[in-house]
Amino acid sequence: MSSDTATYRAVHAVAPGQLELTTKPLREPPPGYVRIRVEACGVCHSDAATVAGMFPISWPRVPGHEVVGRIDALGEGVQGWTMGQRVGVGFLAGSCGYCSACRAGDLIHCENQEYTGVEHDGGYAEVMIAKASGLVIVPDELDSVAAAPLLCAGLTTFGALSNAPAKAGDLVAIVGIGGLGHLAIQYARYMGFEVAAIGRGDEKAELARQLGAHHYIDSKAADPGEVLKELGGATLIVNTASISSAAAPALAGMKPGGTLIALGVGDDNIEVSAADLIFRNVTASGSLTGLPSTADATLKFSVLTPVAPMIETMPLERAPEAYDRMMKGDARFRIVLTMGQ
Repeated sequence: MSSDTATYRAVHAVAPGQLELTTKPLREPPPGYVRIRVEACGVCHSDAATVAGMFPISWPRVPGHEVVGRIDALGEGVQGWTMGQRVGVGFLAGSCGYCSACRAGDLIHCENQEYTGVEHDGGYAEVMIAKASGLVIVPDELDSVAAAPLLCAGLTTFGALSNAPAKAGDLVAIVGIGGLGHLAIQYARYMGFEVAAIGRGDEKAELARQLGAHHYIDSKAADPGEVLKELGGATLIVNTASISSAAAPALAGMKPGGTLIALGVGDDNIEVSAADLIFRNVTASGSLTGLPSTADATLKFSVLTPVAPMIETMPLERAPEAYDRMMKGDARFRIVLTMGQ
């Protein structure tokens, strides 16, 4: 925090690809919002939506949507949250509660849903304002740095796996061993699935097994679809890679009635043939992060099991370097910004 208590430090995007350290004035939260003193914020590939201007952005904008901190101000009308309480903020900034989607119980697709770090400032900062309806409960057993990546990378993978049509003992293939994939492998293992991790090259084989994979498939040395067939066929394939088409070679190894879930967003497409859809009854779907209640469950599950993100930390002022390393694929596997509290 700045020595001037009326301001705080933040790193914001001022133009596509350009991050700068700045000082912002402290403000009070509006009705329905809280002010948070940020303790940790993960650096996620989806931050490119802000930094690279992939979404419509009103510059300048502070990115970051894997945020953990403590409430230090409550806006008018906020109930159920207390001063000093440690909370999390994910990509979904909070539902409105009154649109047709919300009235139908579909809070994820709220028509007035905003994205943290896109429509309003996120967590690359010492302070942020967040909508109370989007807050997540952070268990005391998790420190802030460990909890931060679980609010997006963890929530996205846990939510997809826990809602998937697969049962304990089924073969589940995880495509990609990165920020999402290294958590997906762990969650899948502790949910009781038989886990096959699919990566490029044999250098990740030992890591995949350490994370809990029963099998490692090197897509450079073998056909993932054929290997999955030999293992009995996958009930579920989860693509965590930022290259969408990375999952395509595995589809031939899916059981009839199996499901592909896309989590990583790339510029390319996943091709699924009409024959697969019709004759093999294959389903292709996606999963957009999750509700605050699912985030609560993600963190609780992570307390009850050995699931943990692999983290390196950097101070806030090194956010441009952290973002650059993440975009180059050099992070192993999550960089978390810390605010020095």
